[in-house]
Amino acid sequence: MSDFTDALEAGDLAALRSVPKADLHIHGIGGGDRAFLRERTGIDIPPVEGVMRSMAEMDARSAGVFAPIFQGVPGRTLAVEATFVQARKDGVTRLEFGPDAWDITLHGGSAESVWDSLQAAHQAGAPDIDWSPQLGVSRHCPIPAIERWMAPLLELGVFTAFDLSGDEGAQPIEAFVPVYHRAKAAGLKLKAQVGEWGTADDVWRAVERLELEEVQHGIAAAASPQVMRALAGAGVRLNVCPTSNLKLGRVERLADHPIRALFDAGVRVTINTDDPLIFGRTLSGEFLALYEAGLMTAAELDAIRLEALS
Repeated sequence: MSDFTDALEAGDLAALRSVPKADLHIHGIGGGDRAFLRERTGIDIPPVEGVMRSMAEMDARSAGVFAPIFQGVPGRTLAVEATFVQARKDGVTRLEFGPDAWDITLHGGSAESVWDSLQAAHQAGAPDIDWSPQLGVSRHCPIPAIERWMAPLLELGVFTAFDLSGDEGAQPIEAFVPVYHRAKAAGLKLKAQVGEWGTADDVWRAVERLELEEVQHGIAAAASPQVMRALAGAGVRLNVCPTSNLKLGRVERLADHPIRALFDAGVRVTINTDDPLIFGRTLSGEFLALYEAGLMTAAELDAIRLEALS
């Protein structure tokens, strides 16, 4: 037994918050602490009620809710600080997230200014958290623009991981191969968001084409025993976000979440929040919800927690 399993079995959320955890799939816009932002801005951001049925619906809602407070460099810096604050309150000891390469356009093209704002947010929000700075790009942006924006950011030598997010149908995964070659040459760990809405074959194609070490979401892989075997054999880790999947209609109930099949197939998985400000659940809450749904045992969830910290 451990403090973590004891807390799960007791349904003690406060005790769960005291145990070290890692959130490896969280966005700086959408990851923040609601109370902190209300205190700083006077604006309350309510979590989603019910189920949304598309990324477009979520993006439209987020734009309407976030636009008043996350504009420009001060707003983006506030959003990132709020993400650190939220993680610290929840007992998260390791975070992996960072800016979209597009953010450099808010800083007049200065990569140094982007980094300075991130460091300021880290120091103000949770300087003791082990932070792995991640550089992201969006599927919605033209490839030449992405390459132009990311080049000076890579030259800083401060980022440790690289991620692709956004609507999986916006551009084919093959379009991003040159981008990922640049990130790999810079020594970054390669991740991409895929298999949240697509197919199992989409997941494996992204792993092969982009040489991924980790997949953000990836739950569609559970539909294919062959793909799950390939992921397990290659040691590719899936950073899964259960409540996000529930709120976006990818699963009907947490009790049916594909993380069970993935775990049983030997695929490396972690549990993460995606956007706790939107979906209304912290990382401790994610673990407790899966346990209370009867999907996994306390010992299995503890093993997943330790996997993220490894």
